[in-house]
Amino acid sequence: MTQRPVALVTGSGKKRLGWHIARSLAGRGFALTLHYNTSTAEASESLAEFRACGVEAISLQADLTDEPAVHELFRSVARHFGRLDVLVNCVGCWERRPLEAVTVCDGRVHFEANVLSTFLCSRAGGLIMVGQAEGGCIVNLGDWAEARPYPDYAAYFATKGAIPTLTRCLAVELGTRNPRVRVNCIQPGPVFPPLDLPDQEWRQAAEATLARREGRPENVAQAVLALLDNDFITGACLPIDGGRTIYARGL
Repeated sequence: MTQRPVALVTGSGKKRLGWHIARSLAGRGFALTLHYNTSTAEASESLAEFRACGVEAISLQADLTDEPAVHELFRSVARHFGRLDVLVNCVGCWERRPLEAVTVCDGRVHFEANVLSTFLCSRAGGLIMVGQAEGGCIVNLGDWAEARPYPDYAAYFATKGAIPTLTRCLAVELGTRNPRVRVNCIQPGPVFPPLDLPDQEWRQAAEATLARREGRPENVAQAVLALLDNDFITGACLPIDGGRTIYARGL
């Protein structure tokens, strides 16, 4: 059993947003569980990199849409570290498709990746935290644009928009079982370009913010740390979007 606080960040095997959040947590002295599904090579590289920096870390594979796999993931964390203090749910699905082309399968894939995975992980991790005197914190990743959705991502927004409600529900369910368990949500704006988004569209999205620029993954990681530090925030959703929720220049 480790003496350090323990964090599990889903989708942190690749050097995407989850990896940057994991790095910030490591800088705060957390022991890490890096999660991946199919990115085996990238997760191995990330694990080696963290360990080379003196971070106590493991990597675990799991399909987060598979309930038994999720249970085994959290059992493995508990067996290895003996505790879980922070869970950050970063896994999600983002596929561009015109409304006319969206299929039932598209809807199911997005629901499972964006909603079901967050629910299953939060329930499994949250119930571990409920059993700890010190409780724990869960941070879900939503999306700023669930308030102002744009075209060609109907399946994505229909499911990602459920994350704020799920966050509030989990805050109540877990907080009434142990008042030291808190659940919050971060809603990133243009801080990390989707792999399928053309550069021109990304630049337009960044320039349309009040900040007139794109953000950085570190902006989101800093928000995670802030929510961990403030023990009187739960059930809240925080946009990290350069003001784009309230304003879009030229749009």
